[in-house]
Amino acid sequence: MNSKVLLVLRIVFGLFLVTFGLNKFFDFMPPMEMGEAAGNYFGALMNTKTMMLVAIVELAAGLSLLLNKYAALMMLILMSVSVNAVLFHATLEPGTIPPALALLVLNIVMLFAYKDKYKDLLKG
Repeated sequence: MNSKVLLVLRIVFGLFLVTFGLNKFFDFMPPMEMGEAAGNYFGALMNTKTMMLVAIVELAAGLSLLLNKYAALMMLILMSVSVNAVLFHATLEPGTIPPALALLVLNIVMLFAYKDKYKDLLKG
């Protein structure tokens, strides 16, 4: 992948992750409207502090992308958050899925960009 394109994607994705990670701590963006099932599930995640773990992963991944340190590792860790976000929105709040899809697509693009770092993991 072109290094300038990768640099722009890395910065945009890093800012995206830092913004949404900080929002989980400081609530500076308006909350989305949720149905009852989604609200109950999201409330359970908040009560068990699971969303704080997600926020920490998002912040760590975003900072690693912005600083270009351990980004390949953080993209692997972030994939679980990305897939869960898409599944949550696809099943409980389909109208609000675009940001979750953007997260997943950017995560996949970044995984592909760092594919050389994963060669040792994938050897048989």
